[in-house]
Amino acid sequence: MTGTAATVAARDPMPGIAAMCAGVACLCVNDAFAKALTEGYSPLQILFLRSLIALPFAAAIAVGTGGPQALVSRRPLAHLARGGLVIAAALMFFTSFRYLGLAEATGLIFVAPIFITALSALVLREPVGWRRWLAVAAGFAGVLIVVRPGAAAFQPASVLPVLAALFYAVLMLSARWLDARESVWTMQLWLVGSSVLLSGLAVGFVWTPVPAGDLWAFGCIALFGTLGMTLITQAFRMAPAVVIAPLDYTALLWATGFGWLFWQEVPDRATAVGAAVIVASGVFIMIRERRAAG
Repeated sequence: MTGTAATVAARDPMPGIAAMCAGVACLCVNDAFAKALTEGYSPLQILFLRSLIALPFAAAIAVGTGGPQALVSRRPLAHLARGGLVIAAALMFFTSFRYLGLAEATGLIFVAPIFITALSALVLREPVGWRRWLAVAAGFAGVLIVVRPGAAAFQPASVLPVLAALFYAVLMLSARWLDARESVWTMQLWLVGSSVLLSGLAVGFVWTPVPAGDLWAFGCIALFGTLGMTLITQAFRMAPAVVIAPLDYTALLWATGFGWLFWQEVPDRATAVGAAVIVASGVFIMIRERRAAG
């Protein structure tokens, strides 16, 4: 175990657990606002305004933690490509809110860690044992339970969160394109900035005037999205990943609660069972990867 890892492991994990749970809750608030705004705005416009408002916050955090040099990247084109992946994932996910319940969309996007494991083996040629391949198969079976292709209850929009998860998985793996000397805050800043640039090129085609009464909602998306990512990043610095990572799935509780409270959404049995299978598969993969690394 490295010195840094040993230091993290030796700390009291409760602050990290609290930060992770709070960060996940913030991201779910972000999603709830996004779902509400999709009733009147294009997902592209929501993404553009969220990123534009969040950009000064991301810059302030980067400079505050790493100094002015944190604004500079050695791989700007790689960041631009990653910005495209962010836009693709967010557009798929936000669009799904128009047709799916918040809990259903959230449950399906949790297939991302399963995609990451599969792509690591198939594309990056990393070793993945038979147990993790079995968990990958179980995770995709969970997706089929939720989506129910061929059944009367099948909704084509159910594919959108799955595609969003795929783009998100590629985004996570693409971090290897970046210079290892860049801090996580520099990466986050350039990700937000590239999202502003790329979405800004097309947002004029779908722009809807924003009345003053809706500006606070866009501000909340930027605030809770930035705060959520900051808290989650700090959580992984405060406690071991094996303790922190599974807490990401508490988002299902928040998504179910918000969906019921604001839209009277109640997940059906198939959605609940499929989401449980996806979560169990993801947690198992995390545990196996931790053992393999340790």
